[in-house]
Amino acid sequence: MSEQQPPVYKPFPVSWEELHRYSKALAWRLVQMGPWKGLIAITRGGMVPAAIVARELEIRTIDTLSIASYDEQDQGKLHVLKNVKQDVGDGEGWLVIDDLVDTGKTARAVRKLLPQAHLGTVYAKPDGRPTVDTFVTEVSQDTWILFPWDTEPQATQPIWKTVERPR
Repeated sequence: MSEQQPPVYKPFPVSWEELHRYSKALAWRLVQMGPWKGLIAITRGGMVPAAIVARELEIRTIDTLSIASYDEQDQGKLHVLKNVKQDVGDGEGWLVIDDLVDTGKTARAVRKLLPQAHLGTVYAKPDGRPTVDTFVTEVSQDTWILFPWDTEPQATQPIWKTVERPR
């Protein structure tokens, strides 16, 4: 029997400027869908895009929903660490923002908690794409987005050194 190899992810670094540009593009897609009662940021990844969207849409009522599912590059068991306030109800009229929908696991948890909320993300992978209402950029499932808060400037290997090639 052969051992199953862990998935190989394609790194996709995103700069602060790119994240700002795409978050603003998300706001452009959402502006005609309002008015919104408020915005809920999925922590931690959705906090920066949520701040940009809130500014662009003049939303000042902001809450957070803390859902953890990642352990470095592996998705683990989902944990709701902090729920939204009671006055959000079923989410009707509320905008929920996250940085990325990957498998859709977090988005499905949001849908259970806030079935009427509008869920928007900056990035979407194919497996999670059907779980969100609005997104800006689709990336492949094997892409690992390196957000600016997770990276530091450093030298990297050229792609040809990191990819297995036919001999």
